[in-house]
Amino acid sequence: MSSLSVYHVSSPDLPNKVLTHFDDIAATLAEQGIRFDRWQAATRIAPGASQEEVISAYQEQIDRLMTERGYLTVDVLSLNHEHPQKAELRASFLDEHRHDEDEVRFFVAGRGLFNLHIDDYVYAVLCERNDLISVPAGTAHWFDMGEQPNLVAIRMFNNPQGWKASLTGDTIASRFPRLDD
Repeated sequence: MSSLSVYHVSSPDLPNKVLTHFDDIAATLAEQGIRFDRWQAATRIAPGASQEEVISAYQEQIDRLMTERGYLTVDVLSLNHEHPQKAELRASFLDEHRHDEDEVRFFVAGRGLFNLHIDDYVYAVLCERNDLISVPAGTAHWFDMGEQPNLVAIRMFNNPQGWKASLTGDTIASRFPRLDD
């Protein structure tokens, strides 16, 4: 089940609020400029589907969002617990960073934890199957796919080369719960 835990930066062990109802999560994130939505596939997606099959199942929603927001490219990230570089990939997202463009992820399968550092709060968004999150450019955040990742996510970019992360240098991410905690 998707959830949103909102923490004050001074209390990483105790959230101020925890939300599990979609409308509450979406409304709370919208107040911070974060898009949270749900999509359904037009066709059934078989385990192990190719990038083309995954994109095809969501083509209408992808086209609409790409037109609306000016995204230029789309791809599919697929990771599981057998991936030989799972630890390195996880580590690359765990430090707080920013991007010069939006970070858009739609979870076709599996889950991941986006932590958004906005002013004096951290918004920990557990995204699961059918969840779309769009983190605006410049928003400080980190992402955890867990020690044993299992996710298939559609990604959209403004830059055809994909996004580049700029580390903030803040160690805040190390103080907050991880996906497997």
